Amino acid sequence: MADPPRTIAVVPHTHWDREWYAPFQAFRLRLVHLLDEFLPRLEADPSYARFLLDGQMAVVDDYLEVRPEAEDRIRRLAASGRLAMGPWYVLMDEFCVSGETIVRDLQLGIERAAAFGGAMNVGYLPDMFGHVAQMPQILRLAGFGHAVVWRGVPSSVDRTAFWWSAPDGSTVRAEHLWVGYGNGAAMPDDAKALVARIRSHEAELGDALPAGAPMLWMNGTDHQAPQRWLGRVVTEANDLQDDYRLVVTSLPEYLADAPVTGLPSWSGELRSAARSNLLMGVLSNRVDVKQAAARAERELERRAEPLNALFAPADHWPGRLLDLAWREVIRNAAHDSICACSVDDVADAVLHRFAEATTAAAGLARHGLRFLAATLAERGPHAVNPSARARSGLVEVRLPGGAAAAGPNEQVVWSRSDAVVERETTGAGLSIALGQLRNDELADGLDFSSIDVEDSDGTIDVVLRSGVGRAQVASTAASINDLYALAGGRRTDRLRIRVERDGFRRSLVRVTGAPGFGWRHIEPAATLDVAPARAGLEPSAWLDNGIVRVEVDQESGTFAINGLAGFDQLVDDGDHGDTYNWSPPANDTVVHHPAFVATEVADTGPLRATLRVVRSFDWPAAVVGDERVGTRRTEVTTEIELRAGEHVVRVTTSLDNQSRDHRMRTWFPLPAPATTSRAECAFATVERGLTAEGGPHELPLPTFPSRRFVQAGGLTVLHEGLLEYELVRIENGAASALALTLLRCTGLISGTEMAARPLPAGPPIAVEGPQLPGRRSFRYALSVDPDADPYALVDDVFLPMEVVTGVGQADRPPEGTALTVDGAEVSALRRDAGGALELRVFNPRPEPTTVAVDGRRGWLVDLRGRPLAPFDGSFVLAAWGIATAHLAE
Repeated sequence: MADPPRTIAVVPHTHWDREWYAPFQAFRLRLVHLLDEFLPRLEADPSYARFLLDGQMAVVDDYLEVRPEAEDRIRRLAASGRLAMGPWYVLMDEFCVSGETIVRDLQLGIERAAAFGGAMNVGYLPDMFGHVAQMPQILRLAGFGHAVVWRGVPSSVDRTAFWWSAPDGSTVRAEHLWVGYGNGAAMPDDAKALVARIRSHEAELGDALPAGAPMLWMNGTDHQAPQRWLGRVVTEANDLQDDYRLVVTSLPEYLADAPVTGLPSWSGELRSAARSNLLMGVLSNRVDVKQAAARAERELERRAEPLNALFAPADHWPGRLLDLAWREVIRNAAHDSICACSVDDVADAVLHRFAEATTAAAGLARHGLRFLAATLAERGPHAVNPSARARSGLVEVRLPGGAAAAGPNEQVVWSRSDAVVERETTGAGLSIALGQLRNDELADGLDFSSIDVEDSDGTIDVVLRSGVGRAQVASTAASINDLYALAGGRRTDRLRIRVERDGFRRSLVRVTGAPGFGWRHIEPAATLDVAPARAGLEPSAWLDNGIVRVEVDQESGTFAINGLAGFDQLVDDGDHGDTYNWSPPANDTVVHHPAFVATEVADTGPLRATLRVVRSFDWPAAVVGDERVGTRRTEVTTEIELRAGEHVVRVTTSLDNQSRDHRMRTWFPLPAPATTSRAECAFATVERGLTAEGGPHELPLPTFPSRRFVQAGGLTVLHEGLLEYELVRIENGAASALALTLLRCTGLISGTEMAARPLPAGPPIAVEGPQLPGRRSFRYALSVDPDADPYALVDDVFLPMEVVTGVGQADRPPEGTALTVDGAEVSALRRDAGGALELRVFNPRPEPTTVAVDGRRGWLVDLRGRPLAPFDGSFVLAAWGIATAHLAE
């Protein structure tokens, strides 16, 4: 009996990069032309039974913004199953954005698809540059049982499908696009040629495709227009032979009948280049884009949303403004956008969108804090802790009185003394004189708090007052406007202005034990509860706080931490690669040592001690041919900061980059040799070894991603948007150092015939932006504390406590908390569309935990908001688990 024909599941689609080798508007114009022509044809041609609109709703919104009249047609096609959309809003990169951005991307995509009948029930991930370990759990929490992936699948997965598990055990069936999402692209319009191509692809898959199993035929590729002859050629191919049965179908329909037995299994992240290029160099190109992403995500996730959720009344929740800011961040998460493997116009647009989102989020954070300030019973400055954990640290406050008034728990940063400033002019000169005086106040961070005006005998006498300790008189602004009106009618009369300026100071103050999601009155006069931080230059430059001692080597500019030498060795080598991959030139020049080092003390303590180290390097100017040539003298300034009571050394490195085609990394020695590293990725930490798996078209470079921190050999490295690291100095199977990439500069979107990747990954377009010329600055921090909690440290370094000033006219006590959450890390705290408090937590550890939400009850829900289980005061969270809770109020 003959074997039944193999089903060939033809899934027509297009892969639509919103912006890449051309700006967004150029690609949108192509999108409009494509859909203007295709949608009527899809509606009229029943043989064109299905079409996948790339799994991302941004494509739909981009089109409807130009063609709003097409919405009903798209809705009809989607509701009938002809047009598959979602579940994502954009096809993001998973390693260059936060876990929360991934979740919001998915939620926005599902929400938008609901308006058209619902999202495709498949986790479609066709072109991400690898996949995070927690993706199966994220998909399961959204109700998906299937994923479709291409890049990153290791060689040990020897079938076109496998079971993919997250660290918590959540598992999805993953369809592996063995040769990519375009194996059926540019389909021949001749049936014989089509059958021959299918037969060749079947042979190419070999044993990876189980006998008798259907074969997925992805009929589309980048920006490909649908092919008119699809229905005809499928019918003709079926009539021509009996080996294959071609069916135009959708991914959900294909996966419903796909085999589930005898599949291999894989747990964790997918970062192999065994069969497809991983393009790991996208982590380190355009560091300005990655830094902007880190800042925008932090402003939204850790400040704007929680501060408004905690302190603003529910009816003042700025939901629409937050949605607009998040949409900009999500749009930027698209893989060709955040990965910056694009033309300069695209990177400029990405940076602008991040700046818009960051500005909006910062303003909304202040919006939430104002509600807290208005409810405090005690006057004066209060520290606000936007983190869920109680902590201590420094804040900068404005206090009445000059430097002489400073208390023992203070370090004065700036001060001014009491002063009286007098000006005499005429009514006509008021605008200039008062404008200059007011600018002086604004430069000091103040404004006039009160005004008195006396008009007698043809003279206008004005007394203005300013000072931190003065109460703001509500009528001051109106009185100043009245003064302008008065002076305007008395242009020649004498006008005398007297400004009484109270002395004040800006000081660092140490706050001890600020409650999580809470506040505490600041006490500058309190006794310092820890040893002071100090700095000096003899016998060599040093910092010390009684916990950590830093000593700078005057010859190299590197420093020692608690006796371990060699931190922050800057190593500069050549880059003959492109935005996708670092690739060294054949004749490289590696610069390890500076030509000159100078050190000075910037802060002496007692709360913050800082050294400034200036190193001059002679770096090659560029790569010409396959060799680094020329010389550029580059001055690199590094500020090393140590704070009282802290285990962490903060570092800010800045330079004016004038070299091209190079990579600059900072190397750190490890307290102990390491065979593995553990780095933060979305909702987890991931352990990695010393090697990576390469393939025939990409070298196995063991440069790996970390979201905000990485640990190895007793060292914790924290950073802001510096995503790429590597364990280096490997001897006897263990590494003795870790390298963090600060800069990687290149001039091509995609090169060809590179040492690291012989085939192109995109068009060979010259670009200037990825050379990153000009001023650049990088923030990172180090701890050699073996018991360091990296989640706590990264908050201490990059999420400072806020300061609000109580007006003393309400009843909120001088210390308290708005919400207590213990037992897990908080990813999000916001209000949902219905106004309920929504808390998302995750457990980044291999043991279950109990999450305590004191005094609160509610429901655990999935990522679509559907109820899972009630809780009262606490709930159990599995090892590596993610949970979302709606809190009753």
